[in-house]
Amino acid sequence: MESKAKKLTVIAMFAAMAYIMAMIGRVPIVLFLKYDPKDIIITLGGFLWGPLTACAVSVMVSLLQMFTTSSTGAWGCVMNIISTCAFACVAALIYKKKSTLAGAVIGLLAGIVTMTSVMLFWNYLIAPVYMGYPREEIVKLLVPAFLPFNLIKGGLNAVFTIILYKPVIKALRKAGYASPSEKV
Repeated sequence: MESKAKKLTVIAMFAAMAYIMAMIGRVPIVLFLKYDPKDIIITLGGFLWGPLTACAVSVMVSLLQMFTTSSTGAWGCVMNIISTCAFACVAALIYKKKSTLAGAVIGLLAGIVTMTSVMLFWNYLIAPVYMGYPREEIVKLLVPAFLPFNLIKGGLNAVFTIILYKPVIKALRKAGYASPSEKV
């Protein structure tokens, strides 16, 4: 059985890796929107220890970003948390209920749909405030910019999460940082 100290160590390590990925892995996709692979790491943590872990890591990383690398301040932090939790927590919740490859795929697909819909709504509400654009301009960007961005982001996150989960859990088991009962 894994100790709480080991679990917290791995969660902190995941948060650090997610933060590093957010800093160095940024790729411009459309307009000002940039993809970063931090959600992959956060989702892996959620698959290992549940949606609350994914939420906690998301909040930690988003706060770190807000105070260090973000140019969008508190609004960007809120949007990061909402986006990551909509993807990672939904995927982790479904995977927790059905810990199989099919459960992971269903969870990740549900995460993509949830994140995309939630972010269209929140971009409609919040983007005019922090971007300083009239709401009508944001509405014009929802389908041609925000929709494809979130679908691409979610798709990349899902594919890389599926590819990385098995090797990551095996490495954590071998190092004694995950219990043998964790399903692969």
